[in-house]
Formats: sequence, structure tokens, C-alpha cells
Amino acid sequence: MAFRGFQCQETPPELPGRNDKLVTMNALVSVSWLASRLDDPKTVVLDATLPPVGVTPAVDTRGRYMERHIPGAVFFDIDELSDHTTTLPHMLPNAEEFSRKMTELGVGDGMTVVVYEQTGVFSAPRAWWMLRTFGVRDVFLLDGGLDAWMGAGMPVESGPVHRDAAKFTAQLQTDVVKSFEQVQHMIADRAQILDARSAGRFAGTAPEPRPGLSSGHMPGATSVPFTELAEGGRMKDADGLRDLFAAKGVDLAKPITTTCGSGVTAAVIALGLEIAGAKQVSLYDGSWAEYAQRPEAVIEKE
Repeated sequence: MAFRGFQCQETPPELPGRNDKLVTMNALVSVSWLASRLDDPKTVVLDATLPPVGVTPAVDTRGRYMERHIPGAVFFDIDELSDHTTTLPHMLPNAEEFSRKMTELGVGDGMTVVVYEQTGVFSAPRAWWMLRTFGVRDVFLLDGGLDAWMGAGMPVESGPVHRDAAKFTAQLQTDVVKSFEQVQHMIADRAQILDARSAGRFAGTAPEPRPGLSSGHMPGATSVPFTELAEGGRMKDADGLRDLFAAKGVDLAKPITTTCGSGVTAAVIALGLEIAGAKQVSLYDGSWAEYAQRPEAVIEKE
């Protein structure tokens, strides 16, 4: 499969707009679209909610899933499904390991996958990105997540969900995953790097949530806090995202790499870029958790 950035190979689903207009957003599907396909054995729904960072006590998102989820949805634990051979958080596992875990979850080759968040927009785009990066062609984000599902009066269920094992063959798309060394070359070449962390962390005026890491940013990077891409618990529409990126000086026609603290909210920008029409998008998987601890890394503050 040819793969430059994130693009659906087929005509994407149509998503009812927020003003009852019909709009198309490649990566998003509506509540009604999912509801009409919920009984299709080739459609799998994943709750991919991570606990928010810095919240005490920690939110038990798996426990919340057990209490209430979309019927038939299984829990996609991003922490559990990441690489545990490194101390860096949320790194992609190897293709063999990801294949094994998806097989166990009941996600098979050729299936349509819909991921969602329990509330807001934070971690589900990371699951979307992981699946796309491992070659899943038909993977979408539920617009508005569980809140929108329940707001539309759709049913929910509680307790565990078991799907029969299904053969999954991961095919890593290496061109959309960037390493520290590649990012160093991008910095030297003044390539577009979009940072999803908060403005304070980017500027170096607010601390990093991970002990021992300096805040600040990569030379030449652009601050695009992931919270600016969503509104009312949903991603902004294509026009709103294009306006946002234009205001930041982002050229959607040129290659763009996204980064954040640990590779999670960088995927929110990757999702937003796809909706806005960008064609060449990659993600720095190590993100700030790796960059800021490398002695040769240059850190700028404002």
C-alpha cells in the first residue's frame, strides 16, 4: 500500500456537520454512521482513553470503560500496547508484538476500526495513528466520542467484552515515524515541526510533568497546543483547522512532523492535519521525553 501521510484509499464516510450540513472528514465518523454498522462483525470499536496527565488521583479509564462503553467495544490500552523494552513512554512496539496483541483483541486484517474517547479529545487519536502506522486502512475516530454517543440517546453496556481472535498482520509504515536523528536533520533543514504541548511548556515557563526534563522547545518548532484543535469535545471542522494552521504559518503542502511530550497528543495534530488536507505528515515517536534528555539536543526558551 502506498503511504505518504495519512490518507484513506477509498471514499471516506460522510459526516453530518454540526449545523446539519453534510461534510466529509477522512478520519472521522458520526454517531449515526457507527450505529448503522454496530452489528457488522467486520466493524470493531475500541475505547482508547488514557488517564489525563497531571490529574491526582489518577483517573481509572479502564474502570470507567467497565462501567459504561459502546456495545461491543473493547478496551485499547495504549500503555499496555506500547513498547516495554524502552524507558520512553508510549513508544510503538515492533510489528510482531503489535500483530499478536491486535489478534488477541479480535482486530483482524480488513476490518473497519472505530476508536473513541470517553470524553474530549486527548488519546484516541494516538490509537488511530498507531493503527494507521501499522497499515490499517479503514480506521476512524468517532466524532465526539462516548459523550456524543450518549448525547444522541444511543445504548451503552457495562462489563468486559471478548471478541474472538482474528488474524492481524502489522505492516509498519516507516516513513511516518521519525527518530531523534531524523529530527536533528529536520531542525538543521528548518523543516516544519509542530509541538502539541502547552504554550508554557513550549516557552520554558512551565515545568514538564516528567521529573528531570527541562521545558522549552526544539529550534524552529511551532507551538500548536493540541487543545486548540478541538472545541466542545470534538475536533474542529476542516475549515477551522485550516484557519488555525494558516495562523501558525503552517504550509499544508509541505512535509510536517508532529511532536509532544510522549507521542500521544502529537497524534491529535496528525489527525487535525489529515482533516485539513495535509499530505505528508509524520510523528516523532520519542517526542520531548526523548529529546530533552539527549545531551546533544538544543533546547530553546522564550
